[in-house]
Amino acid sequence: MDYSIRTIRADEWEQVRALRLAALQDPVAHLAFLETYADAEARPDSFWQERTVNASESGPGGVRQFVAEAPDGRWVGTATVLVERAAAETYFGDVPVVEQTHVVGVFVRDEARGSGVIDALFEAAAEWSWSLEQRIERVRLYVHGENVRAQAAYRRLGFVDTGVRVALHGSPVEQEREYELLRSAG
Repeated sequence: MDYSIRTIRADEWEQVRALRLAALQDPVAHLAFLETYADAEARPDSFWQERTVNASESGPGGVRQFVAEAPDGRWVGTATVLVERAAAETYFGDVPVVEQTHVVGVFVRDEARGSGVIDALFEAAAEWSWSLEQRIERVRLYVHGENVRAQAAYRRLGFVDTGVRVALHGSPVEQEREYELLRSAG
């Protein structure tokens, strides 16, 4: 793999925005993301600046965004990790019973798929999760029931379907599946 994985820097909001917009144009974006291209494209620069600062290596620590960077500096993939505290309501409206992180915003450009980028992004996400001062017991994510490509990738990475289903925002019928990776005993 010729890509390096790193945390975004606070001043890289334009690259964060560009990669997110590219992700939202993916053919399965409607299954993978809760936001539309039009909504994201209309957001002001200040939104992207704040989002980037919060998820950066110098941010407050409740979220980290990792990117896969090609040798020429082009970003080809990303994954964001949210810290979710036990007994505190999450962005998704549930209340975890253990300290956990939640992987969101996963995207790999077509030309980097199958190259190991997703493996490296998830390795960085898990390593960061396990390194947090307050012990994280699991990493979770949600995946649309019809997004079979993503489900297969997550299973290959060691995630297990928990059996928990949540209604997809705005849909009375569609559901997302919760997958988890438990902290090893060692």
